[in-house]
Amino acid sequence: MAILVNKDTKVVVQGITGREGSFHTKLMLDYGTKILAGVTPGKGGTEVLGLPVYDSVHEAVEAHPDINASIIFVPAPFAADAVYEAIEEGLNPVVVITEHIPVWDAVKFTSYARSRRIWVIGPNSPGVITPGECKMGVMPAHVFRRGVVGMISRSGTLTYEVASA
Repeated sequence: MAILVNKDTKVVVQGITGREGSFHTKLMLDYGTKILAGVTPGKGGTEVLGLPVYDSVHEAVEAHPDINASIIFVPAPFAADAVYEAIEEGLNPVVVITEHIPVWDAVKFTSYARSRRIWVIGPNSPGVITPGECKMGVMPAHVFRRGVVGMISRSGTLTYEVASA
């Protein structure tokens, strides 16, 4: 049973044109994750891995109304704005891979998300995966398999070790 993401999750990648964003977008696509678009301000109208890139989440959702989740790979100074942008569009969950986000920024956007009943996974998260259905993150997919037990951890590496055991 999927709780946060499943085969019907449609994703926008914020920060898709960056090194990490494009690298992990390819891995998520290879896994079968349904990524419909990417967002990088100032890069709208381009493509990454055959996916259209927009200047804002609003533009991406307007062009692809099925988008219902976001994963964020933007640099720390811009991450909070990216999270708010995803929340404003009602995307759920919002997975924040970015590390080194100021604590107060994270407290504020998490509180805002909670008031909107939106899950924020992160910041500094390896992401979330429902094996065989959807991977939104940077975790090695091969260590996870379908089953009846779910797992939540603050440690990416510990999660991978437990999942592969």
